[in-house]
Amino acid sequence: MKRWSSIFAVLLAAAGMLSAQQQQPAAVDSAATALDHMVEVYRKENIPFKKPIPLAHVREADVPYERTVWRMVELTEKNNLPLYYPTAPIGSRLNFISVLLKGIELGEITPYDPNDDHNEFVRPITKEEIDRTLGARRDSIEVEDEFGNVFWQPRVSEIQVDQIKRLMIKEKIFFDKRHSVLNMQVIGICPIRVYSRDGGDGSDGSPMEQVKVMWIYMPEARDILARHPIFNRFNDAQNISFDDFFIQNRYAGNIFKISNVYNNRTIDEYAQGLDALYEAMRIEMEIFDWEQDLWEY
Repeated sequence: MKRWSSIFAVLLAAAGMLSAQQQQPAAVDSAATALDHMVEVYRKENIPFKKPIPLAHVREADVPYERTVWRMVELTEKNNLPLYYPTAPIGSRLNFISVLLKGIELGEITPYDPNDDHNEFVRPITKEEIDRTLGARRDSIEVEDEFGNVFWQPRVSEIQVDQIKRLMIKEKIFFDKRHSVLNMQVIGICPIRVYSRDGGDGSDGSPMEQVKVMWIYMPEARDILARHPIFNRFNDAQNISFDDFFIQNRYAGNIFKISNVYNNRTIDEYAQGLDALYEAMRIEMEIFDWEQDLWEY
């Protein structure tokens, strides 16, 4: 009888330990995601622990058609607003550029020189170079203390994240004959700072400056992008990640360059105004028609 009592006590203790382990929340990698400190109704764990969606393996022999295109994405357009806002963190909510900067600080993303138009992912750059491009400056200001003594105090201006208003996106568009589908994959993203030197917003007609900040290699950035949610304006309980947003092609932008024999020249080098817009639309239709011409009805 004592033997059975001892076995029952051991099983009961084991069950208690298992129950306690199940009740404890899974460990959160603080370096991987930003969670709110206070849980309002329930703890959101789907996105913070999410892995990037694996992409199908593609053989070279299965790709009869491929084009490289570059798009200019205006973050102030309706479809792209979830990438631009919030301009300052709201709890765990971050905008796209803030997630990229966080990944760079953690060493998960390598930023590359944005000024080499033909070799986007060659020369890595430092976080200090990015901060300078985003308006961070170190200087000194004259300060007077309560005793009338005057001295110089160092000052560091903050980076202007809200001035990232455009994204240059490099895409590979290819036809996978094994799955009979025309696919598009984002290869690289280059944020662009748009600002006025006099501090205005350009509404008064003052010229606006455009500065490329960095190139980001998308396959490397997918891990951290998959762990951060993007705002869903229709339902707060059904968020997707930044990685899902790009994989599902939810952004909107016009083609401004396509791979070509003329040193990959941009459209505005040979067309201006409406002609440049019509040329971008023509390229879109050319790619669309190539796929449609494969089918018989």
